[in-house]
Amino acid sequence: MAVNLEQEAKARGIKYFLISFVDLFGVMRAKLVPARAIGGMAEEGAGFAGFASWLDMSPADGDMFAIPDPDSLIQLPWKPDVGWLAADPWLDGKPVEHAPRNVLKRLLAEAEADGQYLKHGVECEFHITSPDGKELADAMDTQSKPCYDQHALMRRYDVITEICDVMLELGWGPYQNDHEDANGQFEMNWDYNDALLTADRHSFFKFMTRTIAENHGLRATFMPKPFTNLTGNGCHAHVSLWDKAGKVNHFHDPKGELGISDLGYHFLGGIMHSAMSMTAITNPTVNSYKRLNAPVTSSGATWSPNTVTYGGNNRTHMVRIPDEGRFEVRLADGAVNPYLMPAVLLAAGRDGMKNKRDPGKRVDINMYTEGHKVRGAKKLPLNMLDALREMQKSAVIKDSLGEEFMTAYQKLRGTQWLDFTHHLTEWERENTLDC
Repeated sequence: MAVNLEQEAKARGIKYFLISFVDLFGVMRAKLVPARAIGGMAEEGAGFAGFASWLDMSPADGDMFAIPDPDSLIQLPWKPDVGWLAADPWLDGKPVEHAPRNVLKRLLAEAEADGQYLKHGVECEFHITSPDGKELADAMDTQSKPCYDQHALMRRYDVITEICDVMLELGWGPYQNDHEDANGQFEMNWDYNDALLTADRHSFFKFMTRTIAENHGLRATFMPKPFTNLTGNGCHAHVSLWDKAGKVNHFHDPKGELGISDLGYHFLGGIMHSAMSMTAITNPTVNSYKRLNAPVTSSGATWSPNTVTYGGNNRTHMVRIPDEGRFEVRLADGAVNPYLMPAVLLAAGRDGMKNKRDPGKRVDINMYTEGHKVRGAKKLPLNMLDALREMQKSAVIKDSLGEEFMTAYQKLRGTQWLDFTHHLTEWERENTLDC
């Protein structure tokens, strides 16, 4: 039975609801609704002008209504009189087909019809910076290899533990927090779960982390490469496919190579097949390609892929098999849309299962030092334009995510690329002023 939001408001002391949706660029949009009005909003949705966000609409379109999902309700522990709700955009009486949460829900429903249930977890990396984002917040965080630095971690104890305490209170199952490979960088992990639930939590995590950092006079950024000399912010996804009851992992076969079933390898084959075209979604910004194709960082490694390869428990590959029955896809970065990442992974994987795609043999080498030895491996796109062109050629993405989504995403991201190309950089001044 769905949650009755009016009753929940009275029982929990909620005075306002944030009815929130994520647009194509991953930006959270919301309206703040008093509890007295939530009954009508739960049925009809909160009204928005879709053109005012990054959705493919015009000022001539009618009102878009974001209909909240009552089961997604999260009461803000740091502001308990507010409840957050993930919402699904509707227009003219039907779901907006290119809205990210709607895209994921449709793909999950198609998989469910075939008895397949995607579970995934995310590793969210972020930097804590000065409020303007130009400097690290911790001037003492200067180690050349800062990963797991205990002192730097404890200097941010108040921020990290406040975020973790919220996840504990909400029942997410957080299990570890650490200082990551870049100075000023952190990662927080919580239990994997149903794909839609994880996507909602991923979306909320970014909002929560930024908010708590701001409350401490700091800034949290998930920008893929906020500092050129430091390791970028990845968003590694751990994926597995289960039965309806959540008891049988279809990827697990103790007799299979590295504990992966034939079905699992076909799913992986689909990811390998579509990796080039997926990149426009998993690495969606101009800045994303400064992480994927970065030179060696001050720590000695970028920890990000640039080639379409997979291996065992080896972090130098695009896909790692760290354990039996699951894959870690290391392609995505911190800018990835929380709903589009599992959607495109599921689309590519199901294509692989349907067509029994072969991922090829795993590569057991250090790709950072010996990658030149791999013959025939595809290189990931060098920039956003290349990625969009690869995506445009993909029948898998077009057929799975839908033509409306493809058209909208290509149009809006293409416009963003053009906007970037019109920007004059200091590099151009320094290197071509006198040419």
